[in-house]
Amino acid sequence: MMTDDGPDPFTNLFEAPAKFARALFAPMAEAAGGNPLSAEDMRHWAEVGTKLQTMWLEYQAEQLADPQALVPWMDPARWMGLAQDWYRQMPLGDPAQQQALWQEGMEVWQQVLAQYGLGAGGQEEARDAADMPRRDRRFADPRWRAHPAYALIHQTYLFLAERVAEMVDRIDGLSDDKREQLRFTTRTMTDAASPANFPLLNPVVMERTLETQGENLVTGMEHLLADLRRGQLSHTDASAFTLGENIAVTPGKVVHETPLYQLIQYTPTTDTVLATPLVIFPPWINRFYILDLNARKSFVRWAVEQGVTVFMVSWKSADASMKDVVWDDYVRAQIDAIDHIRARLDVPAVHAIGYCVAGTTLAGTLAVLHRRGEQDKVRSATFFTAQVDFEKAGELRNFVDDQQLAAIKGLTPEGYLDGRYMAATFNLLRGTDLIWNYVVNNYLLGEDYPAFDLLHWNGDVTNLPAKWHEQYLRDFYRDNRLVEPDALGADGTPIDLGLVETPTYVQAGKEDHIAPAESVWRITDHFAGPLKFVLAGSGHIAGVVNPPGSGKYQYWTNTGSPRTLAEFRDGAQEHPGSWWPDWIEWLREQDPATVAAKGKRKPGGRGDRVIEDAPGRYVAAR
Repeated sequence: MMTDDGPDPFTNLFEAPAKFARALFAPMAEAAGGNPLSAEDMRHWAEVGTKLQTMWLEYQAEQLADPQALVPWMDPARWMGLAQDWYRQMPLGDPAQQQALWQEGMEVWQQVLAQYGLGAGGQEEARDAADMPRRDRRFADPRWRAHPAYALIHQTYLFLAERVAEMVDRIDGLSDDKREQLRFTTRTMTDAASPANFPLLNPVVMERTLETQGENLVTGMEHLLADLRRGQLSHTDASAFTLGENIAVTPGKVVHETPLYQLIQYTPTTDTVLATPLVIFPPWINRFYILDLNARKSFVRWAVEQGVTVFMVSWKSADASMKDVVWDDYVRAQIDAIDHIRARLDVPAVHAIGYCVAGTTLAGTLAVLHRRGEQDKVRSATFFTAQVDFEKAGELRNFVDDQQLAAIKGLTPEGYLDGRYMAATFNLLRGTDLIWNYVVNNYLLGEDYPAFDLLHWNGDVTNLPAKWHEQYLRDFYRDNRLVEPDALGADGTPIDLGLVETPTYVQAGKEDHIAPAESVWRITDHFAGPLKFVLAGSGHIAGVVNPPGSGKYQYWTNTGSPRTLAEFRDGAQEHPGSWWPDWIEWLREQDPATVAAKGKRKPGGRGDRVIEDAPGRYVAAR
């Protein structure tokens, strides 16, 4: 990049660490014993290079033979445009800013080099990460400090990333939404630019490459090409898990089915059960078995063991036949499930749980039932990390301006959004942990994928109906219309959340970045009935899936009348461990009556026609 006065000092500052990359070959030579490569070694390295080249050329030939295989999100032109837009908005051309960066950068270098005694003509290893001006867990390995070149590279990067982030806060004339969007874009780009992500700049990768004589790069290339072919970043070994065998294994039967969902009823394990059954509405952007990962983590199994008759909705992954599915259809589906359970068990009401986006819809469903005078169909409602007021909805709001909505619409020619795009979006929200960590470990270091059920679920993507997805982003995230009385409706009925008097239990995650606690709290401003708010430790998933036996995290309650989340925190009582026991106690208070677990309380018994065994077909559909 150039300025009117010649080379841009800002660019020079970025390029300066590259000069030190030449010094990396010195420690490589030392690691190799200082001896020249043998003929056999040279042949091996040549074979590795040939393997890598051949694998890449074969992949390129595949793409040229099938241009439709190219994923739009992987189009380099898209990301170059993003980079150009970002640069135009940043004050990088300000000479005073450039000079200040240059001077401060030199001070950082002096601080780093002083740790090695280079000023006195000597050299010694830095003693500890605390000796460095800046610390970051991506560079926690001692090898990042074992040589001054590596130390200068990663410390310069951290310094620049810090300063560029600060620039966003100093730009004049930006709205709050645009500033937050620029913050997100800046972090995304600086995460991608980390020297940890480049083999020649990463001492851990360089050492592994020497140890394995390049075989790690061959394995990493295999992983990379496999992910490119499937159009999705892998986090785990998918072959390690099979539905119904080691995930989603709680016994039950599919007792009802529509083109949009299957209804699973789980087999009781107690002689008596609560008279009022429970129906769980999981988010349709994910598979339901996050609540039934395995026997130890399963919320479903635990609830059954507490004497609850549990039903689970398993949403169908969208295909072209669902191109006209919208908000109304999901509200109708929730009402249909509630009515089917009431008729099947001959009960007047159900307890209902809504998780994430299904909780948003459950709020609309409750409002519809209240407007129709049918509110008694739901005895109580529980919300897992669900939002109804999207003013404080967090980083996902960065994807809902007109330009983003138009781009998303262009990805849905067949009427549904491929779930891999949503997976990529959620990965971007935590790029260091969910993208670049795996790039380093699996592509550069060539490590095998772990067999981790939670990560497997995270990658088991679900397609979304295009019209509904666009409507959700526009009407809820962007325009926040759900909290405006009668601004939205469903199934011909206007929605006013202020009518909802159903007893409600609301759980939020203290560290949730998808549905921030501040946003979840807002439900307390809109519902009119008795409400208990619980703040759980951890985030969107671990804050929910936290069985009592794990001994992890904690939760907070407040028996007062706090008006804000800050007031709730100030007066909250902390409880160790899982919030699940608190919830089941609350649920029993809503209706303590019990009945024998017989008849249709045991799905698939004599005279009970069912469709198939749990977990059903829909959860396996791609």
